[in-house]
Amino acid sequence: MDTLGRFRDRLSSLPRHLKQLLLICFDVLALLGVLWLSFSTRLGTSFAPDGPQFALMLLAPALAVPVFIRMGLYRAVIRYLPERALLTIIQAMTLATLLWVAALFLAEATRLATFPRTVPFFYFIFGTVVVAGSRFVAKSLLWLPERGLAPRDSLVAIYGAGAAGAQLAEALRESHRVIFFDDERGLWGRDVGGIRVHPPDSVGQLIEGRGLKEVILSMPSAAPARRGEIIAELSRHSVKIRTLPAISDLVSGKYLVSQLREIDIDDLLGRSTVPANPDLMGAILPGRVILVTGAGGSIGSELTRQIVRGAARKLVLFEANEFALYEIERRLKPLAGDVELVPVLGSVVDAALVRRTLATHGVDVIFHAAAHKHVPLVEANALEGIRNNVIGAKVLVDAAVAAGVQRFVLISSDKAVRPTNVMGATKRWAELIVRHYGKGPGMRYCSVRFGNVLGSNGSVVPLFREQIASGGPVTLTDARMTRYFMSIHEAAELIVQAGALAEGGDIFLLEMGEPVAIRDLAENMVRLAGLSVKGPANPTGDIAIVETGARPGEKLFEELFYDPANAVPTSQPKILRKPAARGTDGLDEALAALCAALAADNEVEARRVLFELVEAPARLEVSSQEP
Repeated sequence: MDTLGRFRDRLSSLPRHLKQLLLICFDVLALLGVLWLSFSTRLGTSFAPDGPQFALMLLAPALAVPVFIRMGLYRAVIRYLPERALLTIIQAMTLATLLWVAALFLAEATRLATFPRTVPFFYFIFGTVVVAGSRFVAKSLLWLPERGLAPRDSLVAIYGAGAAGAQLAEALRESHRVIFFDDERGLWGRDVGGIRVHPPDSVGQLIEGRGLKEVILSMPSAAPARRGEIIAELSRHSVKIRTLPAISDLVSGKYLVSQLREIDIDDLLGRSTVPANPDLMGAILPGRVILVTGAGGSIGSELTRQIVRGAARKLVLFEANEFALYEIERRLKPLAGDVELVPVLGSVVDAALVRRTLATHGVDVIFHAAAHKHVPLVEANALEGIRNNVIGAKVLVDAAVAAGVQRFVLISSDKAVRPTNVMGATKRWAELIVRHYGKGPGMRYCSVRFGNVLGSNGSVVPLFREQIASGGPVTLTDARMTRYFMSIHEAAELIVQAGALAEGGDIFLLEMGEPVAIRDLAENMVRLAGLSVKGPANPTGDIAIVETGARPGEKLFEELFYDPANAVPTSQPKILRKPAARGTDGLDEALAALCAALAADNEVEARRVLFELVEAPARLEVSSQEP
């Protein structure tokens, strides 16, 4: 079998044109053999042709091969040759035989040679068997690894042996052994497309005897009640259950939106990523006790996955939302291995809880991702946004310094640059707090500033996907609006590496590429869903894009730098460093005034203090190298 396998693999790897030439040579030799057999069968003895007879025998494949070429017998891929190809082979052999018969009559009329009248009949029968049989035998040999030698856990069952199931089976057969289940008794024990159909009550037997692991429901026309019954019955067994709409519906785009995978930044923006630097990842994660605030959020949850993979000793999951904390702990448990997971439910503004958590677990590194980030909501709830984002950062930094935490990484935002909204201003305050209060022997406290991440909670991508799935319209605030984007995975990797690069007081800027027009993003997502944009140029399109007007505090353009000239490269090409600044004059007084406004529930005063401090970026971002 090893020799056969090597021969099959070598044959499969040949260029397409060489495979076609080999098949033509085989057909020529096979048809000559068929003619000799036809004569021998008719004469009852071994046939020895004379010169003219041999010439006419050579004429038969010379006529047949062009017919076979014309009818596509050499275009088909043998591995995927459908059963209906037998009809094409019969038609091709019929035409080739008739042409040869015409040549025989011409030979007899010119007295070049004579042939028994039954030879063409035998030629047609034997030729059809050999040409068709050779192809289907070759197909079976090519599928032998999947049908006979595939691992036991590669067996997949398709529930529904109809047209959709048959199409799905063809797509799966290259890498899996496939069987069918079907409710129709008349199909039990029969083959559909060369695949055996089993009764549904044989699931348990197939699990035990043949290692069945997965059942895919392909029943687009089944009633919901019947689908529920099937799923309930299959759920009694230790088998994975998945479902799929009709492949014809997927092709037409009818269900494509609901089947969309997470949109990747490379698909939409052509953004190139740089692999994580293992030295930087290894400098901050292995063997350490790490705390992540906002662990159940978009960035926080991806950070926790990076930390678990990086072999931390203990991971403290600090989260204010009970369900989010439950979910992230549940999802991390299968990945954690030897990493101890500690869920802590509470808010970063709870100073006693923060201090107790740091002291109890001996935290070495903090990633501070907890924040209210949705611009319109924070704008409408300014006091709560300030309390959580500013006071929470101050509480956490003070507790970290007191506990001797060596590394602290604040997840900031591009909205912290020249902020026009409360969320951006609170992020800028948090940066200043980390730089001003995060000081001590050997302490490396920093902030990481970047733009939007695709698919994060509150991001525009899930909203657009939901609107497309419901038939539109897709709403955007202003067609001129642009934003920076990167994937959650890339952002989390770069945040960890930035933490390893910190020297103290740094602000790191993640290289985000070029800003993307939000309208372009919306149009790309509509097209990725297999639909068209409806508008004046295409009034019959599928999805309209509607402008709703800018919301309070929104900017048309975001920035990553106050002064790009002050940003310097690091050893990681996707990370720039804004060196530590000289000081943050007036922060203590401003913070006291802000706390007083919060205590008095005075939103007007809180806003005034909040923006007064951050409207002087030149004073607050003076390089430490300056005198």
